[in-house]
Amino acid sequence: MERKRPRRTRERILETSLALFNRFGEPHITTADIADEMNISPGNLYYHFRNKDEIIGELYAALEARVAPLFDWPSGREPDVEDLWFMLHALFEGMWAYRFFYRDVVDLTSRNRRVALRFAELSRRGEATVIELCRGMVAAGTMQASEREIAALAHNVAIVATYWMSYQRTSHPPPPARPAGDDSQPSLGTAAYQVLALIAPFALGDARLRIERLGERYL
Repeated sequence: MERKRPRRTRERILETSLALFNRFGEPHITTADIADEMNISPGNLYYHFRNKDEIIGELYAALEARVAPLFDWPSGREPDVEDLWFMLHALFEGMWAYRFFYRDVVDLTSRNRRVALRFAELSRRGEATVIELCRGMVAAGTMQASEREIAALAHNVAIVATYWMSYQRTSHPPPPARPAGDDSQPSLGTAAYQVLALIAPFALGDARLRIERLGERYL
């Protein structure tokens, strides 16, 4: 039987940091906390990462690598609501895996210009993908919207998707009895539907019916 390759210290630092950031929030975790959780010296951690911002940069790169391929939509066929549903659900799965970033996105991007620029570009790609999907649905006769409406719709989709987790956390705070750091996953299907609900008024026929059925399922 082939033995698994031991994880390198650098990989373990990233895995531990992600787990702690997701559970307690990035502002509440220091490099000393990460080293202590791993049972390594701070000097060992600093050998691999000079500061916490470098760790955040690496984690953001991993997030981007997971999410960006969802915006490379294949050509050759007209998109439908199912395509939008799949993309949104996969998007929210990736966002949940790196949820610390979206919960403190304003603070993190204000501190790290490189991450801010990359995230802005990723957001633009996401909006462009929604625009192309909507245009495809209009061409297929399953959606009726002008170019101005599609552009505004894509922008609103980006806003809701980016800040949904922050809203969910502030509008549905955990009960006092829940242990500190307990981080239960919300319904990602509900998140995807909230975005599709923006598109519903422009959808026609079976596409509109499909969105309504998703609403009945998740709300």
